[in-house]
Amino acid sequence: MSTKTCLNIVIADKNSLLVKGLAEMFKQDDRFDVRATATDGELFLKLVERISFDVGIIGWKMPYSDGHRVLTNLRERGSSIRVVVYSGADVSRQVRVLGGAGFYSKAKPPEGLIDLVCQVGQGNSIFPYEKHEAKTDLRLSSLTSRELEILEILSQGYSNRKIAGKLEISDNTVKFHLKNIFEKIQVDNRTQAVAFYNQLQKEKL
Repeated sequence: MSTKTCLNIVIADKNSLLVKGLAEMFKQDDRFDVRATATDGELFLKLVERISFDVGIIGWKMPYSDGHRVLTNLRERGSSIRVVVYSGADVSRQVRVLGGAGFYSKAKPPEGLIDLVCQVGQGNSIFPYEKHEAKTDLRLSSLTSRELEILEILSQGYSNRKIAGKLEISDNTVKFHLKNIFEKIQVDNRTQAVAFYNQLQKEKL
């Protein structure tokens, strides 16, 4: 996505302080326009009817309509709005099944949510890698645990430098791992690697 492209977003969570903090974080990035916020699922669904936006960032446990009901409602409407669930609950599998576009854990640094929303805005679906499913593809089973970890992080839109910082390794070490990953999963570049990873996630549904 070009930095000149503005992604319209709406944020909803039961915690009003969290909503305010996320709104301020996204407003500081000129790639986003925070169109509105809400503190429950019903208000979020009313905003869907009233305003136009691209991505919704919602909590899972919300008053009146929780994340499950919001996603079910949007799917029944055939809505084009892509939804990222931001939650401390381990519900990534449910979010995928219900048609959500991404999941980000509240246990992770909130800044990482920006990268994930960018990826979702480009049409990607971004979910955590589930290690117990690692052997569903022979190419994946050839990767080491570190390579699997890097592939998961790569799929979230991280640059080599950010991957290095996150894992506390050097840029050259990241490049070395990526070279091995590309060879093992038989792709030529990071874009193909991310597409490969995302396709496997879809096939698990």
